[in-house]
Amino acid sequence: MSTYSSKILEEAVNEFSRLPGIGKRTALRLVLHLLKADPADVEKFGNTFVRLRNEIRYCNQCHNISETEMCSICSDHKRDDSVVCVVEDVRDVIAIENTNQFNGKYHVLGGIISPMDGIGPGELNVESLVHKMAAGTIKEIIMALSATMEGDTTIFYLYKKIIQLNVSDIKFSTIARGVSVGDELEYADEVTLGRSILNRTPYENALVK
Repeated sequence: MSTYSSKILEEAVNEFSRLPGIGKRTALRLVLHLLKADPADVEKFGNTFVRLRNEIRYCNQCHNISETEMCSICSDHKRDDSVVCVVEDVRDVIAIENTNQFNGKYHVLGGIISPMDGIGPGELNVESLVHKMAAGTIKEIIMALSATMEGDTTIFYLYKKIIQLNVSDIKFSTIARGVSVGDELEYADEVTLGRSILNRTPYENALVK
């Protein structure tokens, strides 16, 4: 027997509880808050997520979230096209942008290699990155992936793919380990992350060690 006095209330709670990190108690609190809110605000709230699902697309250059075919970062002519920062997902783009320490372009992989989770290179935006590098216009590629085993595996895989292109004068670097080993990039504070970008090191140094 349901513990809720309303089927609609129960369905709303169940929908909220499907979100990451939201349990049934938190879901109920959110639903009751919306129930007390102004109907116009609730309608705006709901319509925002409908628009999000229907209108958001991915940039055809870097795979960042965008409302147009090319995101605002890729279309910004003031940014350096010759430097590309490779990140796991959109959250990392936001984190790095918040540091105001990077003026190049991005490439969003859409994940990292994780055999345990069934994620291989074929599930990631790898080939489009390789095509960018093969064009010969990029001078530096910065690997800004999480300092985890999966992140390091992904960096090594991409490094091997790129050096096989035999494209000369490409600097391959990684962010400095101001971001602790095992940390997710999105949780690093802005100062630490900013310094990690500025103090990036050649990837070959890590291989020697």
